[in-house]
This record gives sequence, structure tokens and C-alpha cells, in this order.
Amino acid sequence: MALLADYGICSREAGAGVLSVGPDRPSADAYKRWWTGRWRSPVAAVIPNFHLPMRGLELKNRTTTEDIKKLRLITAVKTPYLPDGRFDLEAYDSLINMQIDNGAEGVIVGGTTGEGQLMSWDEHIMLIGHTVNCFGTEIKVIGNTGSNSTREAVLATEQGFAVGMHAALHINPYYGKTSLQGLVHHFESVLTMGPTIIYNVPSRTGQDIPPPVIKTLSQNLNMAGVKECVGNDRIKGYSEEGIVTWSGNDDQCHDARWTFGASGVISVASNLVPGLVRDLMFQGKNPSLNSKLMPLIEWLFREPNPIGLNTALAQLGVARPVFRLPYVPLPLERRVEFVNIVQKLGRENLVGDKDVRVLDDDDFTLVSRY
Repeated sequence: MALLADYGICSREAGAGVLSVGPDRPSADAYKRWWTGRWRSPVAAVIPNFHLPMRGLELKNRTTTEDIKKLRLITAVKTPYLPDGRFDLEAYDSLINMQIDNGAEGVIVGGTTGEGQLMSWDEHIMLIGHTVNCFGTEIKVIGNTGSNSTREAVLATEQGFAVGMHAALHINPYYGKTSLQGLVHHFESVLTMGPTIIYNVPSRTGQDIPPPVIKTLSQNLNMAGVKECVGNDRIKGYSEEGIVTWSGNDDQCHDARWTFGASGVISVASNLVPGLVRDLMFQGKNPSLNSKLMPLIEWLFREPNPIGLNTALAQLGVARPVFRLPYVPLPLERRVEFVNIVQKLGRENLVGDKDVRVLDDDDFTLVSRY
């Protein structure tokens, strides 16, 4: 009760000054004097989340923010499906094992590439928990628990850390955009819970997270850094300020890493060529390898991600050709083009051990109920 009183919710102490409701009740003036003397309006527009269990002092996760800052290759991993649209966990586990075997240090679970936007929150948290349970000692699990609703972001992040994720990925509120001050309050509401990567991709959210917001948030010890998609000039500015960044653009990640100061990349292409992308991030400047990968990267992003990736993994035989709508496979001519790209890169450099093939339109399943 005392705690609530601090926020103006409890207006008087128990048993004190109760007004009579009978015929002898005070006059209106007396009532006004009593009420004015006893009640005060809440003064804070934002009430601290004192009720959240994740604000306890006990250690919730043994991964520190510094551990996350050291990561160089993080794969935004694909979520594969069964023909009825449910998660294909057997294929998913195989994809994660391929990432571990080829040197990826972390995975984003349920991000844009993993189609978190097509998941219920139950599916979302289940997949994060499954990944932690099966692979959490071998690779860092970063759960996408962001939302355009602060309430949803807080609840999902609380649950994500409760099931053991090592860090959270958070987008800025999309569609229902807010002010810059609103962005700060939104992110501060989730930063209290554990290591966090802020994700800036204005092409999807419709709103840039400008440097002043990031610099304000960087004062929080739980902020690991920024997945930045605006470009390498922005990354250079952050690196000069000592703010950790990961390139969110595969086509720019080589220069971001070796010229502009990025710590690494959060990659889509590494779903397909994790070993080569690791070399790009760890082996120093390698413009020849970067140029070699560019046809694949350009092919991947001709249509909005993850359409290209989903098509490619199906053609490689490492995921079933099942799409949750509204995503649909690339057209036949693009599928033929992918086979040619694989042959030039060398099949051994891509995930899986089956021959790459051109799938027919009838090979794909499109699921609208999932």
C-alpha cells in the first residue's frame, strides 16, 4: 500500500478520515476541504515497471553484454515449415548445426529472416526456448522479441530471457510511429532485462532511429550495440563514438567491417554460405571473396527478404518448399539463375549435401492457415 501511495494511487491511510454517507454527512465545502487535503494527483506519466520479476537482483543469464559485443558473425536464421505450416524442428536443428559447424557465433531467432512477424508469441517463445535448450552452450541465442507495442515487447522479452536467451533484438515501433522521446522510453522499457541489440531498418519500419537516440541508449549497460542498415557512414560515426555496430546489409558488410569499424555482420547470406561469410568477417580485407559472393547476395535481395532465401534453401534440399503466406517463391527464371550461381560458387561452399535443383511451381506449398 505504501508503494502505491508513492504513485498517488492510495489517497489516504486505512481507517483515517472516512466521510459519512448518512444524513449527517458534511457540507459540500467541508467535503471539498477534506478531499483537497487528502488526495494528490500522480506526478509521473511513466510509472517504473516495479512489478516485473525480471527486475529482480538475482542473476538471470550468465551471458554479459560484453560477451554479445564480441560476436562477429550472427546469422538471422531461417524458420523451416512442415506441409501443414507448423515448424519443421528437425530441419531447423539441422540448419542450426550447419551454422555451428561453419563458425557462426550467434543466431537471431524469429527475426525478419526467420519470419517472426508470421508467428504467434507462443510459437516465438517456444522456438527461442527450443534453440537455447538444444544449442545454447554452443552458440549465442538472440531472440527477436521486438514489437511496435511496448507492452508486447516487454512481455515477450521477459519471457525470452526466462527461457534462457542470451540477448534480445529490438526493432523500433513500426506503422504506429512515435516521437524520438517515445523511442527512448520504448527501448528503455526493455533494456532493463538483459543484453540488447537495437535494430535500425527504416525501409521496413518507416522511421529511422537517429544517432541522438542511440547515443542516449548507449549509456545503458545492457545495450550491446546496433544492427545498422542505413549505411556505412552511420556505422563509421558510431564506431568513432565507441558504440558497437553490426552491418545489417550483406552487400556492405565487408567494407563495414574492415573500413568503417563495424564489429561484424548480422547476415542473411550466411544461412547459405556460413563458412565464406565467416572468412569475410575474420580473415581481414578480402575484396576478391567479397566480389565472389556479390552475385549470390544480389540474387537474394531482388525481392524482399526472406523470399530469396526460402527459395534457395528449398532448392538446396535443406528445407521443405513450404511458404507461409504472404511469402511466395521466386519465379522459375530466378530459380534457374540460382542453380547457375551455385555452380560458380561451388556446391561444397553452400549448406547441405544434396544436389541443387530447379523446382517446379507445383513443388511448392503455400500455407494461409498456420
